[in-house]
Amino acid sequence: MSAAFKAFLNSPVGPKTTHFWGPVSNWGIILASVADTKKPPEMISGNMTGVLCVYSALFVRFAWMVRPRNYFLMVTHSCNECAQFYQLSRWARAQGFLEEKKEPEAAQE
Repeated sequence: MSAAFKAFLNSPVGPKTTHFWGPVSNWGIILASVADTKKPPEMISGNMTGVLCVYSALFVRFAWMVRPRNYFLMVTHSCNECAQFYQLSRWARAQGFLEEKKEPEAAQE
């Protein structure tokens, strides 16, 4: 076994800890969100998607502030943040929140 692999295996954020398996399990949320992009936006819950955006933003900060820094958790929640924001934008567009505002045309003489 190489020294680098042994160091990873025994690190404070390695596969022998919850600091590794927590982010691995969170990839299920990301994969589900990506799979849901094929579904109609009317099926998206705006409340739940908004909560997932806040949740991921908080955990990105947590992963950055915790010692030792957990870059795997930070990347996982950053990816979830992107996926959830995309879903939230689909929901907002379907609800009419992101429509372009058209200016009234000037009266022609």
